[in-house]
Amino acid sequence: MTGLITIRLALRALIRNKTRSLLTALGIIIGIAAVIAVVAVGQGASVTMRAQISSMGNNLVMIFPGSQKAGGFHGGAGTQQNLTAEDGDAILAECPLVAAVTPIVRSGAQCVYKENNWATSVQGVNIQYQEIRGWDVESGSFFTEADVRGAARVCVIGKTVADQLFQGEDPVGKTLRIRNMPFRVAGVMTAKGSAAWGQDQDDTIIAPWTTVRRVLQNSAFNNVGQVMISLTSMDNLEQAKREISEILRQRHRLNERADDDFTITDMTEVTKMITSVSSMMTMLLTVIASISLLVGGIGIMNIMLVAVSERTREIGLRLAIGARRRDILMQFLVEAITLSGTGGIIGIGLGITAASVLAKTYHWPVMISPASVLIALVFSAGVGIFFGFYPAWRAARLNPIDSLRRE
Repeated sequence: MTGLITIRLALRALIRNKTRSLLTALGIIIGIAAVIAVVAVGQGASVTMRAQISSMGNNLVMIFPGSQKAGGFHGGAGTQQNLTAEDGDAILAECPLVAAVTPIVRSGAQCVYKENNWATSVQGVNIQYQEIRGWDVESGSFFTEADVRGAARVCVIGKTVADQLFQGEDPVGKTLRIRNMPFRVAGVMTAKGSAAWGQDQDDTIIAPWTTVRRVLQNSAFNNVGQVMISLTSMDNLEQAKREISEILRQRHRLNERADDDFTITDMTEVTKMITSVSSMMTMLLTVIASISLLVGGIGIMNIMLVAVSERTREIGLRLAIGARRRDILMQFLVEAITLSGTGGIIGIGLGITAASVLAKTYHWPVMISPASVLIALVFSAGVGIFFGFYPAWRAARLNPIDSLRRE
């Protein structure tokens, strides 16, 4: 028997039992469709989160006051108030790998314009904040270095604040009140969208850090809640972190045995943490979806064993007139692979459709990679080979005389 004849016989046997063949392939169809949809949603979420993290800034490194471990006591970043704006100036001056530095002072406030009011966050920064965040002004202008030195009551606002407070008016040049204190709006920032952790980056007001510290927080000290740094390149990240650490330890007069009283964090650590959680959830859902593939494979084995039992006389007759055992083996293997392969192709189509429907209905990000489709197709064929081999081997081992006697 030639290979073409074997394939024709296998297909003819499947076509004779269309309903049973379809029901047998159903487990593979559902399993492949579920895996494709889950992987597409998971990959889309990962890509979206990476894009959102990259929108946080260019080659970003952040320094927080307080160490995660100090003298055996675990306090975490932000538990101390020992970071100053002068620390940032020293880092910019002494570390050649640093391109820009800004102190960050945060405060919450109720903002009012005419009869509109909106609760939002206020960030105190310097003029290098724009360069670090890669955030342009859509209209108007950013405040100046003179505004920072003079603690001027001037600000730029995010798109969300502009929409909520001014509702179609041009905010530039207008005066809003923050904690009942007048601030002139110098400009409106371009829309940034949500951060990876869901925060609306446009729901903010940006003002000189000196203004926030003295006017809104009513403090004359230069302590800041964070120092944000942009490196010249992420290729020398570890070296830059070492140099920054040495500068801060020297400025804070820490001896060799003392723990750091600050925490340095870069966006690669945040990216790894968020993507690892996303990958873990995708893997978990993929494993759950793959269980239906196992069930589908068992279904194929069961139906093929039934087919061997039903066609015992046919198998015996073919063996008696000269068919080789490997021809019988190949025929039943082709039937199993055809069932699983066809189910895989249909499942891929359903999975892509389901992912597209989810994207349009719930506005979820999805990304269907050719690699995942190819792997799903190969895996479905592998299921057919694995679960179809035993029934095929059993059919090939039948005794022709006993098979012909079978009623």
